[in-house]
Amino acid sequence: MKLIGGHTNYGQDIGILMLDTTFPRIPGDIGNAKSYPGVPVRYKVVKNAFTSRIMGQDHDPALLEPFIQAARELEDEGCKAITTSCGFLAKFQRTLADSVHIPVFTSAIMLVPLVRQMINRDREIAIFTERPWNLTEDHFNQAGFSSRDIPVVVSGMPEGSPFPALFIDGGLEEEREVLQQCMEEMTARHMREHPNTGAIVFECTNFGPFSRQVQDIARVPVFGINQLLEYIAACVDVRSYY
Repeated sequence: MKLIGGHTNYGQDIGILMLDTTFPRIPGDIGNAKSYPGVPVRYKVVKNAFTSRIMGQDHDPALLEPFIQAARELEDEGCKAITTSCGFLAKFQRTLADSVHIPVFTSAIMLVPLVRQMINRDREIAIFTERPWNLTEDHFNQAGFSSRDIPVVVSGMPEGSPFPALFIDGGLEEEREVLQQCMEEMTARHMREHPNTGAIVFECTNFGPFSRQVQDIARVPVFGINQLLEYIAACVDVRSYY
């Protein structure tokens, strides 16, 4: 077997473009490598890509070029696919995918068209996010669908919630139990208001650690960046059957 070089490191199939953050990331969060014990990942922080510059309805266009450069570096370093640490980066989906020669999946909301095909059309698809008023039709369009064609129900955290206070407003510490309670309350409220929900898709990559608790309450399939990352990893490095 011929061995071919060209990189410094090998085996890190999935590159992750990270926002420039300092909040804690526990297993289940995309920023904690222990979330993917079977998938070696490679992180690259995009400097000055602060959450506040991404979360607004009008993202900072000055951020696009640094993300393109970082994506190209991950490709040059041997990654076989690229994702991001924030689902709101769906606004960059088409441009980032066109800037490299490997797959790019910026957000789990790209799963919405697939989920639509899988569930009864009389059931609703929920998108869970931290700040629902910031998730727009432009995000949906870049992710490959329109809310006019695929009706979605967006649910999120109320203003002043401890969850976005930590992950969006620049907090440094919080009790895990408090964050879990925020997730459980959001899920219970959503299911009371939308009992016809047939599936839940997480926009937010910080929701991953609490997927089990969400499903225990909602009792429907839960889709997020973790499931998508592991699926793409299995596609870019398929296992041998012999």
